[in-house]
Amino acid sequence: MNEQQKKKTSKFLSYVLRHHPELINLNLDENGWANVDELITKSTNDSPGFTFEELDEIVQTNDKKRFIFNEDKTRIRANQGHSIYINLALIPQQPPKFLYHGTAQSNIESILKKGIEKRNRQHVHLSQDKDTATKVGMRHGKPVILIIDTEKMSADGIEFYLSENDVWLTDFVDVKYISQV
Repeated sequence: MNEQQKKKTSKFLSYVLRHHPELINLNLDENGWANVDELITKSTNDSPGFTFEELDEIVQTNDKKRFIFNEDKTRIRANQGHSIYINLALIPQQPPKFLYHGTAQSNIESILKKGIEKRNRQHVHLSQDKDTATKVGMRHGKPVILIIDTEKMSADGIEFYLSENDVWLTDFVDVKYISQV
């Protein structure tokens, strides 16, 4: 599988496992796990189609570690970013003093009025470093990096979770915790 095919398949997996399993009539359990054989069979019937070996390669080499297998590789799920309700069984964690949120310049006015909302996702996504936040912000236009005072948020009783792929998650970031880099 060449890089272009891997990228196309990864996007397809993100779409199906995070947002629209019904596209291929895929069954997800309450924790977002799908049967690997079912995923491969139903994907092949639709597109782009892939083998277990190709799926394994995508899971192992995805730079954002978007997907995870269970121990015996019979089930797969997306690590975070769902717009459908999935119980990821996350345990509250103590975040570092500051985290970062990358966004596009066009979103700043709204964020500085309303805060950072999860919108159609289950959580707000925060990064541990400015570089990752910059990459996230660049996907939607000219990037702006926001500093989130997670120490203060945590002291105020707001919970944080750390996903399997090291993305920090929370429900909402109020304006009072946000500053620009």
